[in-house]
Amino acid sequence: MKRRFSFGLFAVFLLLVGLLAGCSAPAAKPVRLQDPEARMPLTAPKSTGFTPFRVAVSSILSPMETLDGYEPLLKYLEARLDRPVVLLQRRTYQEVNQLLQERGVDLAFVCSGGYTAGQGMELFAMPEVRGRRTYQSYIIVRSGLTTGSLASLAGHSFAFTDPLSFSGHMAPQSMLIAQKLSPQTHFSRSFFTFSHDNSIRSVVEGLVDGAAVDSMIYDRILAQRPEWTGKVRIIEKSLSVGNPPVVVPQGLDVALKQKVQDILLKMHEDSIGKEALRRLDYDRFILPQPELYEPLKPIWQAVRGLI
Repeated sequence: MKRRFSFGLFAVFLLLVGLLAGCSAPAAKPVRLQDPEARMPLTAPKSTGFTPFRVAVSSILSPMETLDGYEPLLKYLEARLDRPVVLLQRRTYQEVNQLLQERGVDLAFVCSGGYTAGQGMELFAMPEVRGRRTYQSYIIVRSGLTTGSLASLAGHSFAFTDPLSFSGHMAPQSMLIAQKLSPQTHFSRSFFTFSHDNSIRSVVEGLVDGAAVDSMIYDRILAQRPEWTGKVRIIEKSLSVGNPPVVVPQGLDVALKQKVQDILLKMHEDSIGKEALRRLDYDRFILPQPELYEPLKPIWQAVRGLI
């Protein structure tokens, strides 16, 4: 059975944040749904003599959705490496960046914004999703709201995902700055949900007026939940940047790095790997294309003082 968070718990947290923030509080507040497991072995340790291969996943999805989506891929990696794999989950993109900088992880699936803002990591691979190598930020609102742009959401409530998220924070902030609007005072109240699926859900359930979300996650979630289609709509889109990349810490063993990269780049060629990719809505992994992340640099420079 698919494991999901109770939305009752989710709603209580969001409502409490709304009550505490008040209509006059413009600053974004964090919303914590549940502390993710800090260290979660996928299987019982093997007697190979190898230390675990540590993989971190940024909180693009809520913790249980992350485990459900990535577990087949990581088990595939474990089998091909013949080495135990440990999943590391953290609450924020910054915490994953810190792991990479301190070499506390061997491989990480990060957000494009987190990669641009981070240090001590190198591009390793990138997913191709439904034939595309880029994605956008979608500004979404509940269907009953007549507003047609991010600018016209002035005085409304708004959900961001993570401070270092391109689609869930950096993009809308930079879009407001470009229109000479203040990201700090534009909304009546705002908060961070720390996952795109929860941001979408908060709009669908009417707990917030609008949100900024990852276009790939939005398309995936609405395909899974067609009943939500009439409850939310897109009012604006950002420029496109490279899909959230796979990265490794600088200084990772060259032979290990090559072996893992070969596994990822070829996994679409067999049925087990193809199924693991399907669970993430990925077509395949390809070699990274650094030029696709270049448009993020001026955006990061424009908003970094607000984060």
